[in-house]
Amino acid sequence: MDAFTVYAFYKFVSLEDYESLRKPLSEKCLNAGIVGTILLASEGINGTIAGSAEGIEAVLAYLREDPRLEDLSGKVSYTEDCPFNRMKVHLKKEIVTLGVPWVKPTERVGEYVKPKDWNALIADPDVVLIDTRNDYEVKLGTFKGAINPKTQSFRELPDYVEKHLDPVRHKKVAMCCTGGIRCEKSTSYLLEMGFENVYHLEGGILKYLEDVPEEESTWEGECFVFDKRVSVDHALQKGKHAMCFACQHPLDPSDLASPKYEEGVACPYCQDTIEPERRARFAERQKQIVLQRERFAHARP
Repeated sequence: MDAFTVYAFYKFVSLEDYESLRKPLSEKCLNAGIVGTILLASEGINGTIAGSAEGIEAVLAYLREDPRLEDLSGKVSYTEDCPFNRMKVHLKKEIVTLGVPWVKPTERVGEYVKPKDWNALIADPDVVLIDTRNDYEVKLGTFKGAINPKTQSFRELPDYVEKHLDPVRHKKVAMCCTGGIRCEKSTSYLLEMGFENVYHLEGGILKYLEDVPEEESTWEGECFVFDKRVSVDHALQKGKHAMCFACQHPLDPSDLASPKYEEGVACPYCQDTIEPERRARFAERQKQIVLQRERFAHARP
């Protein structure tokens, strides 16, 4: 049985007093035995937390006491190992950084599409489907027929839109992302740029994987997640990917088998570029981890 409940959530809502929310929220999470990351900004809240089901519910009940967050919802998954080391509540300018201050998801966003209706929408030949996630995320998995903008950060998406999409030619644009937050903000941006028929997957890819049976799914591969699990499969269980400690690039089984992979030190994506000083520091760190594993193994009855 999985020991940890993982809850991912966000909401675009005006939180002008967001700075004052940080300390009591952090204390509530710590008292409930919850770990993870929560971002607070004037435009809303965004977080992924993990712990016991009771602890998660205590934090959510606390958040929903605020009338502005009373309908806060999210996606649940489960894992055997704790996906976070500690609890962090950060104050940010944006809960997801697009870098376009005049975009207001609290006022205007694209049309939400339920997971059960998503397949029919993207099957429409007039619909252009854009995966708004970063290139390394899309490479792990995406929807059949989705376009990968090959961005390295969400900030690059407006540049892609201006160069490759046209509101005159592209009459219908659908967007997807992990939990819904990036595509919600990007559809707001598209509407401001003159696009008329803009759609996004309600609840994101994680909600789609939760609600749509695998035999009916148009999803291919695994979904990258921003915690120690690295990726989840269609059943929302930990996937086959690991992550390079040095460059944070997700690694598939072939990467892990590469002669350029050194656990805790480097991988095929950074092996030839990592500085000698960092390599030595990471190698020493990994050596200590291995020694600790061995001591723990010998200490067990």
